[in-house]
Amino acid sequence: MFRLFARDLAIDLGTANTLMYEKGSGIVLNEPSIVALKFDGQRKQAVAFGSEAKMMLGRTPEGVKVIRPVRTGVIADFEVASLMLKQFLMLARQKSRSLFRPQVIVGVPSGITEVEKRAIRDAIEGEARDVKLIDEAMAAAIGCNLPVTEAVASLIVDIGGGTTDIAVISLKDVVHSVSLRQGGDAMDEAIINHMRRRHHLLIGESTAELIKKTIGSAHPDYDKQEMEVRGRSLTSGAPGSLLVAGAEVREAISEVVNAIITGIRHALENTPPELSGDIMTSGIALAGGGALLKGLDKRISEELRVAVTVAEDPLAAVVKGAGMCLDNTELYKDIWF
Repeated sequence: MFRLFARDLAIDLGTANTLMYEKGSGIVLNEPSIVALKFDGQRKQAVAFGSEAKMMLGRTPEGVKVIRPVRTGVIADFEVASLMLKQFLMLARQKSRSLFRPQVIVGVPSGITEVEKRAIRDAIEGEARDVKLIDEAMAAAIGCNLPVTEAVASLIVDIGGGTTDIAVISLKDVVHSVSLRQGGDAMDEAIINHMRRRHHLLIGESTAELIKKTIGSAHPDYDKQEMEVRGRSLTSGAPGSLLVAGAEVREAISEVVNAIITGIRHALENTPPELSGDIMTSGIALAGGGALLKGLDKRISEELRVAVTVAEDPLAAVVKGAGMCLDNTELYKDIWF
């Protein structure tokens, strides 16, 4: 009866987006991890979730605040995160028309603490009959169809909004991992700071993200791209705009990109020699939204002299991998915890 009426779910609770995968159906939800709250004295009420809340970023009236309850891959605001997850799980269950609470498997960053694990379990347990956790790097590797069950090494780099997880995997276990508490959001913040310092132009998170996606890159091949950027002048206080080149954006985010490359180099240096040979043969796999940054694969390949491939659907690699664990529990049951 449970198999018939309670379809198990896999969740990628990301800093930027929350994705849900239903066993046997695929991805059933992909929403920004954002909640809009209305404050009335000491009381607060959720007025929008996901895409609807994201559209309010920087455009809310007094008394309404847009919150990201997940920061650097972990829950920063437990109460708001619980509201968001309850809403998203309800939407996912409505689509499947399930009558019972599902079993849920959640992707978590490599460097997560026991307290942070407990917060994630507590936020979901009310809407699920059982909660399991899986390392995001392992889930991403499975989602990228890497041979994680075989006695060969695979190197996965999962660049999310708040974290970058780097892991060398062999025989369903992590041989060495590096977890950086920065990713796509750190790039957005670097662009905001650069525009403020160099051009005295104040821009919001949404504009910074648009700049990153439009002309942002990690390689000089894309330096000639240009884009008009609009914001508020810090000198006059009036609306202002200017033309920004790709080279300038690459320079602005270079510190974050360099940190990711340094993390990958550290993982390679700490990999046993036999497994290093496997990585030289198979290369490095990139997943997560940050993998879509133009020229990142080429930059990593040139600096580390290793072939680099980007996942077919990098944004969904973690949730697909966690979903594949649900679809094949006998093969992957010793991977989650």
